[in-house]
Amino acid sequence: MGRRGQPRNPIAVPVRIFGTDSRGKVFSEKAVTVNVSRNGTELADVHPDIAIDEIVGLTYGKNRVHFRVKWIGRPGTPQAGHVGLLNIAPEKPLWDFPLPPDAVDAYEPTNLDLRDSPRFRCQNSIEVHVNGASFWGTVADLSLSGCYVEMAIPIEAGTTVKVGIWLGQTKAWAQAQVAHRTLGVGIGLHFTEISDADRDQIRRFLSNLSPIAKKPMRQVVRK
Repeated sequence: MGRRGQPRNPIAVPVRIFGTDSRGKVFSEKAVTVNVSRNGTELADVHPDIAIDEIVGLTYGKNRVHFRVKWIGRPGTPQAGHVGLLNIAPEKPLWDFPLPPDAVDAYEPTNLDLRDSPRFRCQNSIEVHVNGASFWGTVADLSLSGCYVEMAIPIEAGTTVKVGIWLGQTKAWAQAQVAHRTLGVGIGLHFTEISDADRDQIRRFLSNLSPIAKKPMRQVVRK
């Protein structure tokens, strides 16, 4: 596991988490922080069924900020009900209390549910074709097994789509399934069919990303 650029501080404050769960049901409920940094937090007592890469909102006091779900505690472990969140708009902090400056932090949560394929941040155009209609969106992160698409159209989870991802002057095509959605924000896609040639296009594109963009999600070895 890599090390965080910001230390996590053990601070417990009440927050409200809201969004759309994996079944498309809107939720809003109380939770509590376990630790916080300027751009992230770990929450406990989170009960909705949410997914990795889902976008959720947090409110603290009068502040409201959206976060991306980076990890989820596995059921039956001490981390059950815990989630790790990353602020998707770091210029808009959630907290109204002072936090220490950036420093290397070796915090490494255990018993997490993380993706097997690392994702890389990017800003690529994508065509999404579903039921005879076509929509445009922006790929916010990409891996060999799926991507997150920022788009306002709320395609239902479980829907099969065909996508064309622009990689420079060419496109990589794939069949995909909507794994989760956030109304008005975007959808998470899992590739179900993709040719070797198109997968190789994506692989070459990912290998050429700059060191700043090339930031894979943390991984654990599944047993």
